[in-house]
Amino acid sequence: MPKLSIDGLKVTYGPIVGTDGVSFTLDAGETVALIGANGAGKSSTLKAVLGMVSYPQGRILLDGTDLRGLRPSQVMRRGVGFSPEGRRVFPQLSVADNLQVGGISRPAGEVPERMERIFGYFPRLKERAGQRAGSLSGGEQQMLAIGRALMSKPTLLMLDEPSLGLAPVIVERIGEVLAEIQASENLAVLLAEQNATWALSLARRGVILDRGSIRMTGEAAALLDDSDVRKAYLGV
Repeated sequence: MPKLSIDGLKVTYGPIVGTDGVSFTLDAGETVALIGANGAGKSSTLKAVLGMVSYPQGRILLDGTDLRGLRPSQVMRRGVGFSPEGRRVFPQLSVADNLQVGGISRPAGEVPERMERIFGYFPRLKERAGQRAGSLSGGEQQMLAIGRALMSKPTLLMLDEPSLGLAPVIVERIGEVLAEIQASENLAVLLAEQNATWALSLARRGVILDRGSIRMTGEAAALLDDSDVRKAYLGV
């Protein structure tokens, strides 16, 4: 059984179509890159999984359970971690307090140990544990957003544009840490990205979206080598 199964998903915002018939699966321990330009439907797909938007058509199953009608807090308690576009840390809270918020669904006794694990992935956050999140650099805030999503010990981690606005060296480092996290925690990862080359380099499979519909799917390595894909979506 797939970890996540999306079938015929249609998300609308009044007359505007966010997604139109999107279908794909994600297995445990697998990374799938959801790629496409701004407005392609990537964020709409993630928000539908999390219960942030309603959808008139389609079905979303997590471990075989239908997520329709569940609130975001209920979806997250079922094992979904989410790092939103733009990071959206709590700027007035410290790094440690932001992580505490991420672990609110866990038993209190687990939170300190879990925080230390996050600090192991992102040592820079440990150095800045008492610092206000709003004073961090963009790369550090992205690390914090990912760490906060991991505090709940999810089995599915969804990342919305984690490379956005970051220097290439920081993007590369975040990619290395994501690979380390997935390997150590056997996470399923759904990575929504405009940076298609980077996303596909981290993923096993890719799903290319265009104006709300799937244009192409396949093994990530094959998509990277496809001349049409390279020309249309990778800027090559």
